[in-house]
Amino acid sequence: MQYPAPPPVVHYAEQALLGALLLVPERLKTIGPLEPEHFANTAHSALFAAMRTVSPPAPEVHRTSPVWPNQLLDAAQPQARALTASYLHTLISVCPTDAHAPAYAQMVRSGHARRVLRRHAGLLAQAARAPGPDPARTVLTRADQLAVYLDELATAFASHPGSIPRTPAAPTTAVQASVEAADEERMLLAAATAHPEDLPRMQWLHESDLTTPMHAALFACLTGLARRGAPVDPITVLWEAQQRGLLHDGFGPTDVLDVVSHPAGAPEHWGQKILQRALLRHAEDVAARIETLTADEATTVHQLATGSRRALAALSSVRARWHQAVGDTSSGARAAAPATVQTPVLRQPAARASPAVRRPARPAR
Repeated sequence: MQYPAPPPVVHYAEQALLGALLLVPERLKTIGPLEPEHFANTAHSALFAAMRTVSPPAPEVHRTSPVWPNQLLDAAQPQARALTASYLHTLISVCPTDAHAPAYAQMVRSGHARRVLRRHAGLLAQAARAPGPDPARTVLTRADQLAVYLDELATAFASHPGSIPRTPAAPTTAVQASVEAADEERMLLAAATAHPEDLPRMQWLHESDLTTPMHAALFACLTGLARRGAPVDPITVLWEAQQRGLLHDGFGPTDVLDVVSHPAGAPEHWGQKILQRALLRHAEDVAARIETLTADEATTVHQLATGSRRALAALSSVRARWHQAVGDTSSGARAAAPATVQTPVLRQPAARASPAVRRPARPAR
């Protein structure tokens, strides 16, 4: 039989903190801001919630009678039926010293920050994989919420000399060309061949956004012809493809002509669909990188924030091009954050005094 996995290290920090508070209830005033939802264990969360609602007895009563543990047990058991008096004694016994309660509380906050960050990454990946009526807006909203939470982490957890994460980045997801994506790319190539005058306005679309390598190469042929001001039609595109060495046994002249000779719709319409697909793909890669960072328990919270910001920056370029494609002028504004996430106030740096301008002395007459 397989034994269950050992609990994470933060589990022991939660036990030590609760044991310290059971021993010395006055430590509640010294542990800093902490909420019941910061605990990963449900029983621990219910016990800490009871500690915040039940008034502790007088110190002389607490030293002579188990009034405090009994009151906590009665208050927490309706939310955590598995909580027993013997487990409270276990919490007390595993606490090395109650004086270190603030350090244990910081460990609990760190564990909660890691879990919340991983939850944000999961929501971003879910938005990228589950298409809805407006998948791009949903993905960008999730990305904005993630950015707001990263700002909160950067202010709540101090940096240190080794703030750069050591965890290797997750491998980039291989681009999978679906039938729908290939059809959209063929429609783009045919429409752009029929309406090359639209290509200068579509600088927001890059060949790397296309999923099929041969389609990306043909799009580069089209943009190259339009950039040079050369004539664009199926024959000139075929010639450009030959000059670039794109023709081979599996992809000959008839294949090129078949791709670019049946236009339907406007190039910008198909280009926006392709760019939106690229945006969702990049968002999924960002979520995978952040999930890889949070899986490394040796990474501190500030390292998680730094690495996650770097991963999220990879989405900025595609995001800017998407806003340019759809004509959205609010590309720099972040979506509204959830009520539980507060954006830190950024203070403007004080103006520096510039050196006085020196003027050369005028020669005396």
